[in-house]
Formats: sequence, C-alpha cells, structure tokens
Amino acid sequence: MRILTGIQPSGALHLGNYFGAMLPAIQLQNQGEAFYFIANYHSMTSLTDADLRRRFTLDVALDWLACGLDPAKAVIWRQSDVPEHTELAWLLTTITPMGLLERCHSFKDKVAKLGDGEIGSVNHGLFAYPVLMAADILLYDSNVVPVGKDQKQHLEVTRDIALKFNHIYGETFVIPEPRIQESVAVVPGLDGQKMSKSYNNTIELFGDEKATKKKIMGIVMDSRTPEEPKPDAEKNVVVQLFKLLNAEEGARQEELLRAGGYGYGSLKKAFFEYFWNYFAPYRARRAELAADPAAVQKILADGAQRATVIARQTLARAKKASGLD
Repeated sequence: MRILTGIQPSGALHLGNYFGAMLPAIQLQNQGEAFYFIANYHSMTSLTDADLRRRFTLDVALDWLACGLDPAKAVIWRQSDVPEHTELAWLLTTITPMGLLERCHSFKDKVAKLGDGEIGSVNHGLFAYPVLMAADILLYDSNVVPVGKDQKQHLEVTRDIALKFNHIYGETFVIPEPRIQESVAVVPGLDGQKMSKSYNNTIELFGDEKATKKKIMGIVMDSRTPEEPKPDAEKNVVVQLFKLLNAEEGARQEELLRAGGYGYGSLKKAFFEYFWNYFAPYRARRAELAADPAAVQKILADGAQRATVIARQTLARAKKASGLD
C-alpha cells in the first residue's frame, strides 16, 4: 500500500492540521510506503512573499519531523524539487472538463468571500488547484490519501481525472482512495467554526506559551456562572478539543460542566495545561531539529531523490500512453 499526503507551507501549523492530516498520516507510515510532500507550488495561489514561503517550507518540515514523521520510514520532500508534478499536471489538465473544476466547493467558497472589487484577484492557479493535486497523487501510484473532510471532493476530482485519462489512453494510473477519520474530520476552531488560518481561529502547535495561553483563555463562551449546570456541555468547543487530545479527560471535563460548580475559566485553564504538556516532547524535538537546519535540508533533498525515481517512471508511462514519447 502506498500512502501520500501533502500540506501547504502557508503559515504556522495548528491543531486542525495535526488531527486532520498529520497524525493520521504519521500513523500510516508504519502500514505501507509513505510519501509526504511540502506543497510549495500550491502555496503560490495565495502567498506571494518568497522569503515567507522559504521560511514556512522549513517550518513545515520541522513540524512534521518533530511530530513523529520518520525519514527512515517515510519519504518527505519539497514539491518544487520534483518538476514532474507540474509536467504531469499539464497532461491531466488537457482532459479535465471546465465544469468539473467549476463545481469544486473550495473554489466557489473562496470566490464568494471576495468582494466585487476583488474578483480580479482570483488566479488560474486557484481554479486549477485540483488538477495539480491530482498530479501530486497520481504521480506516485498512491493507493491511500489521508485528507481532511474539506478535501474529499478534490479526491473525487482526482479519481474522475484518472478514470478519464485511463479511458482515453488506456490503463495508466492507479485510482486512489481517500482516508478520512470521521471523528476528527473537522476540528473546531476557537470560534466554533472549522479551525483554519483563514478564519484566524487556530491554536498553533508550536506557538509562544504566553500567547497560546492568552488565546485559549480568551475563548468566548456564554454568560452562565460556574455554579450553573451546563446540560449541553458536549457542544462546548474546549470540551471537543479536549476530547481530541484525551477522550477520557475530555469526557471528565464535560461531566464537570454538566454537573455545575465548575466554570469556563477552570475548563480553559485545564485545557491549556494539558495541551502544553501534550506537545512538550514535540517542542523539545523541534528545537533540536531547528538547531541543525542543514540536516533538515539534507532529509528533504534525499526525499526528493527517492520521490523522483517513482515520479519519472509514472510520467514516462503517461507520456508513452498519450503519444508524447
């Protein structure tokens, strides 16, 4: 079984990234051939600061390695170090119907959020994002793709594109399957919406201690006093986040709220302390890695070499099937 996933270097990684994509992917590295790339080409649809892209790319590598990705078990590389990604994307885009991309919720949602005067800022890369994503996946004959629930439609687009290519040019690509853990498919943010950098409602994995505590303690809740029972405690955002870190402790916190005599301030304080201790070993590991950036760059370069071997084979197969070679 070959597993593939990628993550954009678009800012600090947060709990939503960890539970929605990172943890499932890292767990899967023991179950098959794992290929994990840093999607810096994809980041170009929204990030135009070159220095930030370089910094975020290194940060993603540090975060994944600190959280348990093992380069002896999994391949990790920068997307841009394997140009076969973009070459295959062109082959795929020639057989991808416009209507298929126009129906993608992610594109429609982003356009809907823009004001009339900003529609001109919608770039072709944003529209064609699912085609490059399809190339990322199909290039490595991926069987399983761990994704968040919001990316499920893009996986379906990948499957549609692969099936159409295979129909036109003969059996060329493996048809991938999404792997979504429904219990953590959508991680709630500080405001109850999906945790996302675009909503500014995240808890960073490796943020500053004081800033992180302030953010958690500042989560807005209803006006019920500590003494009042909260019969709907299971809907509380902090309770839901607690359950992701530790289901048993999260359930205990829920019951304390439900019974009354336990305030939101105590809940938030308990959650911060648990969160901070939970990621303490990862912070220590990340500090070690950050102290030797050359070693991290070598891991990425070695990963690119390993990825290139497979990417070239798949691209050659696709070019031969379509009469380009």
